[in-house]
Amino acid sequence: MDLITKSLLEEFAREHGVDALPEERQFEHFASYITVRRQYTETFDSDEIVTGAGGDTGIDAIAIIVNGSLVTDTESFVELADNTSSLDVTFVFVQATRTSSFDGAKIGNFAYGVRSFFEATAGELVQNEMVQEAAAIKRAIYERSSKFRRGNPTCCLYYVTTGRWTGDANLEGRRVTAIADLQATQLFSETKFYPIGANEIQKLYRQTKNAISRTFTFPNKTVVPEVQGVAQAYLGTLSAPDLLSILKDDDGELIGNLFYENVRDWQDYNDVNSEIRATLRSEIKNRFVLMNNGITIIARSLQPTGNRFVMEDFQVVNGCQTCHVLFDERDTIDESVAIPLRLIATQDEGVINSVIRATNRQTEVKEEQFFALTEFAKSLEEFFKTFPNGRKLYYERRSRQYDSLIGIQKIRIVTPPNLIRAFAAMFLEEPHRTTRNYAALREKVGQEIFVEGHKLEPYYLSAWALYRLEALFRSGRLEAKYKPARFHILLAVRILANHAQPPRMNSHDMETYCSALTESLCDTTRADDLILRAARAIDDVAAGNFHRDNIRTEPFTKRVIAYCQLEV
Repeated sequence: MDLITKSLLEEFAREHGVDALPEERQFEHFASYITVRRQYTETFDSDEIVTGAGGDTGIDAIAIIVNGSLVTDTESFVELADNTSSLDVTFVFVQATRTSSFDGAKIGNFAYGVRSFFEATAGELVQNEMVQEAAAIKRAIYERSSKFRRGNPTCCLYYVTTGRWTGDANLEGRRVTAIADLQATQLFSETKFYPIGANEIQKLYRQTKNAISRTFTFPNKTVVPEVQGVAQAYLGTLSAPDLLSILKDDDGELIGNLFYENVRDWQDYNDVNSEIRATLRSEIKNRFVLMNNGITIIARSLQPTGNRFVMEDFQVVNGCQTCHVLFDERDTIDESVAIPLRLIATQDEGVINSVIRATNRQTEVKEEQFFALTEFAKSLEEFFKTFPNGRKLYYERRSRQYDSLIGIQKIRIVTPPNLIRAFAAMFLEEPHRTTRNYAALREKVGQEIFVEGHKLEPYYLSAWALYRLEALFRSGRLEAKYKPARFHILLAVRILANHAQPPRMNSHDMETYCSALTESLCDTTRADDLILRAARAIDDVAAGNFHRDNIRTEPFTKRVIAYCQLEV
């Protein structure tokens, strides 16, 4: 392994909490993370996708991305699928080896393992728990193939080594054969096979750290007069090809992360989006600029030189639907199609929030989707930062906001979904909803979760307990079999530490209540003992049956509560 790749691997291992693993396993996490980030740009834990040793069918990582979400269990997928009219699916498979050259036989074995994953029936292959779960999700996806409105799933294979891909005819032949074999299954709209060497590794890793940057020309513009809090602002039009050059990555794919602040995700071809598509396909497509409300882009850095702009760290905060239709029609649209563009450069959070709210009020948006903009969310973010270094966690209020900051361990970043799950498990006593019917928890945002006036301590406590629990999983001190019950373990931790019911969420007594438990969980020895004791309690209640159909139910939760309340 060359010195640069080794250095990046060591940095990754420290930041992601896998530095205690053997280098071979570290490299699997490293390779899996940087490749999957090309397809899924939100914060995630490599532990969610790495398959583990033994029974992995020759695959080191599996990521299944559905409608822009990383799906890691069948229940989450079913809930998602039941609430959408279409499914846009990408399967990502990774094989990682530290060898300094590409191996044709290993490429063939990797492709064979992927094909077997799709063609084998349940129980036909020896598969570990991670692969079995991925296979169950795969089956659930194809059972709903009638929802593949935009085509069959895409299949992406990444074969990662520390060598250099030179285009060797034999190796290229293996790669092409692998693609052809998978396409022959007729399960995919497209199959892609990426050979990743040392140069690509270094590039991909740095991309995970850096904000997206684009250079483009914007000749048809008007400067907006000075606005307080805004560095620069422009109104104008941009041709469709120029806009798409901003929105696409190096592989020509739409960068989904650009639309995080847009609030509404892609809504498929509803009546409005169908009309947009019809206009683009018609003889009057040059009128598009007059018929469309356009898009709004907010950039934190904007450097104009005449008509040439260099833009960094930007988001499309309004116009997600228009951008997706334009991308779908990219092969037919030309310079005659122009789009109204509002371009704003600011680092003022107040300005950013007000623009997002205003531009996303054109159709109904649930208030829960605006949570990141609330004062409570901002307070939560700042509260997490007040703890000393050893106890510090980072609440990720805005997507990828800590990616470019040096020295932050990624395992200390708390995403909103994980905080909702941990809090609901510990304080609402609903660990069974953290996967099944997670939508019901989201509905409680602003009602029972993230409520103005709630004390912040319970949220930190929930996040810290989850952090300590995940540390035990990473170290191997807690067996992987307990992962389906991780949120039940958090509930058990709270009850075993203090049998009393928690005080009201807005009371001063809640601060005292949480302080005592936080002190216990911040002491490594006491924390580990308490969590392991909670795991044993779950084991007793489950009677060794950790299947999700047994664990993720309300009756099981009630049995856990009753059992722990009797424990001394």
